[in-house]
Amino acid sequence: MHGVSCLITEYSCEYGSMKFYALCGFGGVLSCGLTHTAVVPLDLVKCRMQVDPQKYKGIFNGFSVTLKEDGVRGLAKGWAPTFIGYSMQGLCKFGFYEVFKVLYSNMLGEENTYLWRTSLYLAASASAEFFADIALAPMEAAKVRIQTQPGYANTLRDAAPKMYKEEGINAFYKGVAPLWMRQIPYTMMKFACFERTVEALYKFVVPKPRSECSKAEQLVVTFVAGYIAGVFCAIVSHPADSVVSVLNKEKGSSASQVLQRLGFKGVWKGLFARIIMIGTLTALQWFIYDSVKVYFRLPRPPPPEMPESLKKKLGLTQ
Repeated sequence: MHGVSCLITEYSCEYGSMKFYALCGFGGVLSCGLTHTAVVPLDLVKCRMQVDPQKYKGIFNGFSVTLKEDGVRGLAKGWAPTFIGYSMQGLCKFGFYEVFKVLYSNMLGEENTYLWRTSLYLAASASAEFFADIALAPMEAAKVRIQTQPGYANTLRDAAPKMYKEEGINAFYKGVAPLWMRQIPYTMMKFACFERTVEALYKFVVPKPRSECSKAEQLVVTFVAGYIAGVFCAIVSHPADSVVSVLNKEKGSSASQVLQRLGFKGVWKGLFARIIMIGTLTALQWFIYDSVKVYFRLPRPPPPEMPESLKKKLGLTQ
């Protein structure tokens, strides 16, 4: 097999074409929708620990209390809004990331794209996440209600109409600003850190260039880089995550009030659980996303190289 891979260069579509973006979006749907739904039990316990630390003391204690009270089915509470919300978020996040990456890259030109590539990753991912959160917000609001307010509603079908009746459309979007606070730094970290880690792994760790690695080997690099990026993501976004969980539960308190009340120690509660969760999640998301790209034979640009014109300018070529 290994001799063949360089011969099969025909891709199923052009880089930056509509089909390319559509399939990237589909990869995003699968990668976010599936992974977030898979960790619903862990997410449920994490949210409950943040909202009611007296009752749910730690991750294991949280699981046992939840199991005792609600049984095994109780652990899957909120799976529907999670699946729908994060599928829509994944579509926008990965789809728009590829769109903005090409857009900003064309604005910068080849040389600046290389020199400013970290800024490009940060800008493209922030732009994509801005829209992705608008898609996610309504479902996230419903999910937190279902998971953390006992007796409020058990399913999305019960929760959504009830929220609308109580607070109108605002009920679904009041969390969008804190969501931006939590998700935009998180996504910027996730994409930029991933892209640079992949680049570094091929440069310093993997003994041969990417073009000589098999698809499977490339996906292992994807997974490792995803996990490393995930750990950084978890740390960067954890304080805001704690605030979002408390905010959605309480009517009428503001982010700054919650911050003051939680204090420095309070906002770091549940960090270890979240590092494990986000690390695994990010690794799986990148793995699924890249696997979709491989499966549909989408063009995947190699790790960034300095453009020839720039090498000449810097006197690096003969």
